[in-house]
Amino acid sequence: MINEIESLDEINEQKIVDTIRALSIDMIHEANSGHPGIALGAAPIMYSLYAHHLNIDPNYPNFFNRDRFVMSAGHGSALLYATLYLAGFPIELEDLKKFRQINSITPGHPEYGITPGVDCTTGPLGEGFATAVGMAMAEANLRTRYKGIINYKTYVLCSDGDLMEGISYEAASLAGTYKLNNLIVLYDSNNVCLDGKTENIFTDNIIMRFQSMGWNVIIVENGDNYQSVDKAIEEAKKSTDKPTIIEVKTTIGKYSINEGTNKVHGTPLSEEDITRIKEKVGIRDIPFAISKNVLEEFSGIIKNRCGNLQEEFIKLLQTQNEQTQKEIDYFRGSDKSILTNDLYYEPPVDKVESTRDSSSKVLNSIVKNTPFMIGGSADLFASNKTYIKDGGDFSSTNYLGKNIFFGVRENAMSAIMNGLSLCGFRPYGSTFLPFADFLKPSLRLSCMMNLSGIYIFTHDSISVGEDGPTHQAVEQLLMLRSMPNLDVFRPADANEVIGSYKAIFAKEQGPSAITLSRNKTPILEETKVNEVEKGGYIVLDTMKKPDAIIMTCGEELHLVLDAVKRLKTKGIEIRVVSMPNLGRFLKQDFEYRESILPVEVRKIVVEAASSLSWNQLIYNTKYLICLDQFGTSGKKDDVYKKFGFDVDSLEEKIEQLLK
Repeated sequence: MINEIESLDEINEQKIVDTIRALSIDMIHEANSGHPGIALGAAPIMYSLYAHHLNIDPNYPNFFNRDRFVMSAGHGSALLYATLYLAGFPIELEDLKKFRQINSITPGHPEYGITPGVDCTTGPLGEGFATAVGMAMAEANLRTRYKGIINYKTYVLCSDGDLMEGISYEAASLAGTYKLNNLIVLYDSNNVCLDGKTENIFTDNIIMRFQSMGWNVIIVENGDNYQSVDKAIEEAKKSTDKPTIIEVKTTIGKYSINEGTNKVHGTPLSEEDITRIKEKVGIRDIPFAISKNVLEEFSGIIKNRCGNLQEEFIKLLQTQNEQTQKEIDYFRGSDKSILTNDLYYEPPVDKVESTRDSSSKVLNSIVKNTPFMIGGSADLFASNKTYIKDGGDFSSTNYLGKNIFFGVRENAMSAIMNGLSLCGFRPYGSTFLPFADFLKPSLRLSCMMNLSGIYIFTHDSISVGEDGPTHQAVEQLLMLRSMPNLDVFRPADANEVIGSYKAIFAKEQGPSAITLSRNKTPILEETKVNEVEKGGYIVLDTMKKPDAIIMTCGEELHLVLDAVKRLKTKGIEIRVVSMPNLGRFLKQDFEYRESILPVEVRKIVVEAASSLSWNQLIYNTKYLICLDQFGTSGKKDDVYKKFGFDVDSLEEKIEQLLK
C-alpha cells in the first residue's frame, strides 16, 4: 500500500497513466461505442489532477468542501470513469464493463447523480465550462460568508469543441470580470476535431483571447509528460486574482495507428490497434486486466494526500454556532425548499399592476432574508424587475452581493445557475420570454439534473406591442411546457404570482419557470393564491350546468372574464378556469380534473400563444383560440385586435362557437 511507501519515487506513475488509457479503450471496445482519442491523449492530465491536486475523498464522493471537477469534454466519459475507478471511488470493474449499456452507472456521457464522483452532467460542448464558472462563483460566495470553513477549487477539462461554442466565451468573460481565481481550466489542445484539423475552422489565438478576458494562461508543450502537467497545475493554484487556463498540447489517440487524426476521435479501435497500444505501453493485452499494485498505489496517493477530509470537515462544522451549522446543512442537503413565512406583498391602491412588478415585490421580500438565494438578469434588471434592493451587487470586491449582472449572456446565465445549484444554492435568472430560446441548452441540462433554479421570464406575450414579433413570445411557452421536469407557471395577476412563488419555494427539488407580463392588469377578486399549486381552478362559475368552459391564463384571463360577463347578459352561461400551470393540473387525480373540467361540457382555450400546448385537453382545433403565427409591431390594443384577443373579438368568437 502507498502508506507503506516513503516516497513517490517508489511508484511507477507512468504505469498508472497507461493503465487509465488501457482501461478506457477496453471499455470503449466492449461497448463498441465511445471516444478513444481523448482517453489516449488526455490520460496524463487526468492522472496528474486526481493524484496530486484534487481535494477529494473517494469514500465520500459528495463531501461538500471537495474540489469540483467538470469533464466539459463529456465525450471523454470513459477516461473519467476509468480514472474514478482506479482512484478508489465506489465504482466496480463490472460497471466499467457495462459502459454505455442500459441501466449502468457508466452512461455514454457523464450524468450527475448516476456515477459517484461525477459533479455535473455534460455532453453538449461548452456547457460544462460555463457550469464550472457557476461553481466557482458559488465557492467565492461561500468562502466569503463562511471564512475558514468553505474553500474549494473548480477544475475543468475542456476540448477545442468546448472553446468553439459561444457559451464558453460568455462564461469565460464573466469569470475574468469577477476574478474567479479558484477556477482552473485544463484545455486538451490536440489540433483535431471530429471533422478534421482545427486549422481549417478554429485558428483563434487562445492565449490572447483569454488574456484579454482577464485570465492567466499557462502552456504545457508536452502534454504526454504528466510531470509537466503537474507543475502547471501547481503554478495555477498559486495565481493571485485571476482564473487560469492551462493549454496542454496533446496528441489525440496517442499510440494508436491513427494517432493525431480525426479517425480516432469517436470510433472504437480495432483489436489489432488495441494490442499494438498495450504493447507500446507495457500493459498486458487482456481486457480489463488491472494490476493490484496500480489500484492500491493510485488510491493510496490520494488517501495519503487528502487524509480524512470528510471527517475533518464535520468536526470543523461542529465547532460553529447553531445558525452557521443550519445554513451549511442547507447547502449540503437535497431539500431546497424556502420558507415563505416572511413573504410580504402590498398591493397598489388602484389594484392594477403588472405581474412583473408583483414578482419584484415577492422576490424582494424573500431573497434578501436568506443566504440560499442569489440571482440576476441577462442585462434586463430594469425590465425584468428582479433587482434586490439593498442586496448588493455580486462583483470581484463583493462576492456576497445578491444581484448578479450576467450581461447579455442568456445561455451562460442558465449554465451558471446550474453551477450555483450544484453547490447548494437556490438561484434565479431572468430575461424576456422570447429569449428563452438562447438558454434552452442549459435549461435542458438543469431539467436533466433536476436542479432547483428559478427562471423568471417577462414580456410573455404579443401584448409587448411596438417591439414587434422578435420580442413577442408565441412558441416559447410550448417549449417550456414540453420540457421534462420543468414546472411552468403563467400567473394572471398578483394573487397568482404569490401563489406561484409559494408553490415554487415549497418544492424540495426541481427547476421552475414563471412567465410574467409587462403590462398592468387588474388584481382580480376571483383569483386565489392557494389554488395555484393545483395548476388550474375555477375563477368564475355558473349557477347551472355551464354551456361551455373556457380555460385561460396570464394576461388573457381578465379579457376572458370581461367577455364572459358580456355573454352572460345574452343568456350564455360559461365557467372560467384559470390554468396558471398546465403541467400541474394534468398531474392532479381524475376526480379533481373532472370537477374542474367535466367531460360532458364543451371546452374552449384562450391563450395568445401556440395551440399545441393544449392538445391533451382539447381535441377539436376549432375550440382553440390561440396564436400559431408570429406577432406584429404596433400598439398593444391594436395588436390584440388584429389577432382577435381583444374583448370584442373574444365575445364574438366564443358566441359563434356556441351557436
